[in-house]
Amino acid sequence: MKTDAIVLAGGKGKRMGSRIPKQYMELNGKPMLYYSLKAFEDSFADNVILVCNEGEEDYCRKEIVIKYGLNKVNRIVPGGRERFDSVYNGLMASDGCDYVYIHDGARPLISQYILDRCQHYVEKYRAAVAARPARDTVKIEDGNRFIDSTPDRNRVWLMETPQVFEYALARSAYEKLVSSRDRLKDAGVNITDDTMVIKMFENVDAYLVEDIYCNIKVTEPEDMIIAEAMLKGGRE
Repeated sequence: MKTDAIVLAGGKGKRMGSRIPKQYMELNGKPMLYYSLKAFEDSFADNVILVCNEGEEDYCRKEIVIKYGLNKVNRIVPGGRERFDSVYNGLMASDGCDYVYIHDGARPLISQYILDRCQHYVEKYRAAVAARPARDTVKIEDGNRFIDSTPDRNRVWLMETPQVFEYALARSAYEKLVSSRDRLKDAGVNITDDTMVIKMFENVDAYLVEDIYCNIKVTEPEDMIIAEAMLKGGRE
């Protein structure tokens, strides 16, 4: 059985208010991206495909992959216009495998626990996703900032990454998505995560794997403080 991981590091991080893309900002003396790559380096994954902004491939290779001895990173490819383009590029860069993990490089606190649990469930259900049950009441707005409805909180989950699939399933779904992009754009469909793609084009539902550890996505400056505190507490 072969497992690949695609780590997405193509964002600009405008909300961080930094001239440096957030994935290269330092957490405890190392680039944020390092921690996601190191998690897969230490895992059962066979290969890691890093997807970065076009033109940053050499930087990633020299300043992160080689510098920190991340030997499982065997492909560094440029991302695309949208997130799903970057995932597609990563899938196409794979030599083929049984399962593929898709993970955001801006989630540096990924644990070996969730990697193991996702692997267990993807083997049973073909698709699995790290997620967290909602703790707060969630409201759906009407488009004008007024409350339209209140879903049952007990059935609301917040999606994380990794999102894990049979490789053939993910590749087929993303090939269909890319060929349908103009039609979906005209219809106003906004693709926000990988499970949505798999459901839309292959009609396969992902199993929700509860993540019991902090796995925040670093988006705002205060997220950097939380991530650094967690790493100093032993999550490196």
